[in-house]
Amino acid sequence: MAVDLGSLIHKGGVFFNVGGETPEEIYKKVTELMNLPEQISNESVYEALCAREKIMSTAVGNGIALPHARAPIVKNEDDQRIAVVYLDKPIDMKAPDNLKVYVMFVLLTQNPQTHLQILSSLAGLFQKVSFRALLEKHVSEEELVAAVRELS
Repeated sequence: MAVDLGSLIHKGGVFFNVGGETPEEIYKKVTELMNLPEQISNESVYEALCAREKIMSTAVGNGIALPHARAPIVKNEDDQRIAVVYLDKPIDMKAPDNLKVYVMFVLLTQNPQTHLQILSSLAGLFQKVSFRALLEKHVSEEELVAAVRELS
């Protein structure tokens, strides 16, 4: 079963000019901005993202990070989402290529299999120069979802 990244991004939302000096400051703002399922608190998502970041940076290179919880945080498939967060200024997250992060794809998934499918699909997109160029332009949700559907 293929994952529909476009739908997951639509559910999670696209946020522009999110400020913060550290991943933790940004996660705090993001969890307040995100439309979360009612049974999940902003605080639990924030704590899960911070706990994962303490283990190892979620920066993957090319100015992109994939913050996520270590364990599944949502219970239902319908509650899964990806929030795309454009930072107001890039931050150092100790990426493998030493580039500062300017965009985050915050993943909230229901199980490890789906999580890995989403990571694999996103990794494929991130390898495409045309997709990274769109991210660098901080395109709208509509443009991003259209590109995801076209390039996936």
